[in-house]
Amino acid sequence: MQPRAITLAILAMGGEGGGVLADWVVDLAEHAGYYAQATSVPGVAQRTGTTIYYVELFPQTASGEPVLALMPVPGEVDIVIASELMEAGRAVQRGLVTPDRTVLIASTHRVYSMTERTAPGDGRINSDALLAACRESSARFVRADFAAVAQQSGSVISAALFGALASTRALPFDRAAFEDAIRRGGVGVEPSLAAFAAGFQPADPVPESAHQASAIQRLTQYQDAQYAQLYLDRLAPIRECGDAVLLEETARYLALWMTYEDAIRVAALKIRRERFERVRRESRAAPGQLLHIDEFLHPRVEEIADILPASFGWARRLIALFTGRGRIVRTTSLFGFLQLYAIAALRPLRRKSLRFQREQKRIEEWLELVRTTARKDLALAREVAQYPRVLRGYGDTYAEGVRQFNALMKGTDAS
Repeated sequence: MQPRAITLAILAMGGEGGGVLADWVVDLAEHAGYYAQATSVPGVAQRTGTTIYYVELFPQTASGEPVLALMPVPGEVDIVIASELMEAGRAVQRGLVTPDRTVLIASTHRVYSMTERTAPGDGRINSDALLAACRESSARFVRADFAAVAQQSGSVISAALFGALASTRALPFDRAAFEDAIRRGGVGVEPSLAAFAAGFQPADPVPESAHQASAIQRLTQYQDAQYAQLYLDRLAPIRECGDAVLLEETARYLALWMTYEDAIRVAALKIRRERFERVRRESRAAPGQLLHIDEFLHPRVEEIADILPASFGWARRLIALFTGRGRIVRTTSLFGFLQLYAIAALRPLRRKSLRFQREQKRIEEWLELVRTTARKDLALAREVAQYPRVLRGYGDTYAEGVRQFNALMKGTDAS
């Protein structure tokens, strides 16, 4: 039987170390007595551009030097590694993944495209559909949130994916050979080895039951336990409709809407310990190294007025004097931290704010429309339950979402 090349394609976005991953594979193969060739085609599209790295390996024991291909051929790829779920889907679409041959290794996290981000409402591609396509199209599908795995190890995703590749045994090399390739690279060796080990045995996915409690936790952190109880009380009439899909959609969008982003929430998020720790990890600051975080804040008049009591509407013009230009707040300084802490401390007063009263009124009107529509047309009620998907972000983005939401509500009332 004539030996054939082992073919491997890597789809990675800029800054994710796809080139380093390809170099590790080439170094690994060459030290094991294989011919190895790597090529790349850089992309300049959305999300920093996606580069396709193509590697072919051929045993040197065969007679003569092989002629290796420069690009992956649909239906002829043994291993596909994707640094993000959408890239895995694109590999399937291109025909690089086939059920009779290909081992597909993919990270399940998402980096949303510009089209998804700018769509009015929830424009995200259905991740479940992408996962199903990957599962059906591959001979073996290895997936985990390798971005999170790498972050926890203080490294980049390429090292975690290299560990996942080793765990599949799709290449004829043992684990020690993979680790030696990282050591020969000589850059960030220890963090890379840690991420490699974590990728070799990725953590189990979060059970679905954990997501069911997230809404209660989110609402309690946002306001208090009483506010979380209000959420449950509002869902009770929807539960009586007896439709699981309607209840699920209403519960999801109700939790998001009830935790709308006002100045109080934004300030609280920016001074959370977890955020400081995440920024330090992502910037790879050494222990004891000083790290400064500067926040550029440019709140609109409405965003400040909205957290004041409803009777303070007259203060708009006064507030405008202080919000005309953006401000830079250094949250790692005592004064900067205390500024945002003072805003976040207004949480107990949120219930009396103009924005809170306005949002609660809209929420009740929407829930009433869901309930009344469910009695007449269940399919339409499911659509009404998703109307709040256009309400996202803050500032002008949120204002545009409100206009779209009002148009949807008015159109449904008219029908």
